[in-house]
Amino acid sequence: MTARSTEHATFVIERAYDASPARVFAAWADKAAKARWFDGSDGLGGYELDFRVGGREVNRGGPPGGPVYTYEARYADIVPNQRIVYTYTMDCEDARISVSVTTVEFEAAGAGTQLTFTEQSVFLEGADTPQIREHGTKELLDGLGAALSGTPATA
Repeated sequence: MTARSTEHATFVIERAYDASPARVFAAWADKAAKARWFDGSDGLGGYELDFRVGGREVNRGGPPGGPVYTYEARYADIVPNQRIVYTYTMDCEDARISVSVTTVEFEAAGAGTQLTFTEQSVFLEGADTPQIREHGTKELLDGLGAALSGTPATA
């Protein structure tokens, strides 16, 4: 029998971007713009984005020769240029490793945007951890900043 476990966690990440809230929001809402910083599908089933309340987002990827991770989100609330709320699951191959609720808030800060990213998650069977997820999310948000500034993201 497989041992079952859950670990609950919440983390908040804040980022300041030198771009308007409308531009930062568009980087989440437009498929081509979001693919520049979020699509890690590596040709493993493509990247899908249906950005609307009730819409779905899917991203599959992973290290070369390694396991395939699948991110599948559903949008629960969208307030243009202000807020996005979505739920998502993360699977490793055929095993569910986490379930999350995420809120992304966009607030004008001078000529730029203050982004607040809040994630509440349950990590299953010890296959992922809050520390790993937060680290990966910070890297994605750094990639968003690079995409907004037109500079290449660094790993």
